[in-house]
Amino acid sequence: MTQPVQVLYGGAHLFRAGIARRAGEVALKALDEHGYPLPLPAGVDGRLREKLQREPVEDFRIDFEDGYGHRSESEEDAHAAAAADLLVSEASVPGALPRRIGIRVKPFETATEDRAVRTLEIFLKRELPRGFVVTLPKITDDEQVWRLSKLLKHHEGIGIELLIETPRALRHIAQLVDACEGRCVGAHFGAYDYMASLGITSAEQTLLHPACDYARSVIQVAVAELEVPMADGVTNLLPVGDTYAVHAAWKAHAECVRHALKCGIYQGWDVHPAQLVSRYATVFSFFREHLDSTLRRLGNYMDRATRLGNQFDDEATVRGLRQFTARAVACGAATAEEVHV
Repeated sequence: MTQPVQVLYGGAHLFRAGIARRAGEVALKALDEHGYPLPLPAGVDGRLREKLQREPVEDFRIDFEDGYGHRSESEEDAHAAAAADLLVSEASVPGALPRRIGIRVKPFETATEDRAVRTLEIFLKRELPRGFVVTLPKITDDEQVWRLSKLLKHHEGIGIELLIETPRALRHIAQLVDACEGRCVGAHFGAYDYMASLGITSAEQTLLHPACDYARSVIQVAVAELEVPMADGVTNLLPVGDTYAVHAAWKAHAECVRHALKCGIYQGWDVHPAQLVSRYATVFSFFREHLDSTLRRLGNYMDRATRLGNQFDDEATVRGLRQFTARAVACGAATAEEVHV
């Protein structure tokens, strides 16, 4: 499966039937009410609306950590059981769930590990959908990952997603991946916990901070060698309120999404359905802006030429061009017919 371009996080207490469709409806309502504030390449507006109707959410996490908060044992037990049962029910309905789904448990730290394990085990008692993912946050050592992997020993097909949001985790990514024992399906960057751990004041915390660029580069270098997909963190300015506030949030989000795309990071977090508007608008615009030149270069190379004007291409750059077109089709920015070379 091609890597999704986004992952939407939602508190477990808010998980409802048709969660993806509901998110798309919220996004479309915001778009209709406020209008998109940035110029879009020809055809992107239609593709955006079609995406929000057809497949608004590609990846989803039922969140039992920051998006859920601290609750009593009985409350979390009840929410976990209800979410797990609904997940199984929705999995039996074609198209009801996103192409990938999973949960984020609490950290495997002393104070919360028992609670995290208890929640996870409630899900593991059910017949979970294929490709189910468990996201582990606030990792400080590979023993935590190893303990999670052991819990999944008798559950084939369940992946582990590493949330890299501490300096220690950043320094030991290869060991963390090894501790997954072949289950690692992603390394996600937890930007705000990471910046806070460095003493960066909240007023200066943004995905565009130089500290985040450094961390992303370290993660990219580590996971590229291990062939583990990476995802960027969340933009925490939410598109809610009046039109001025919504437009400001969409512009800020679009800037962060485009920055990640330029860095070769194609997936990122969203925590509010209306962020899907700026997510897909930016992703589609990025692909459409580069699609024609990419196809010309690919066609030129297929004609056994390595130079188009002053642009030189070899097998390595062509591999990147093909990956680009595959991602464009997978997310809906282009059709298979458009990219056929």
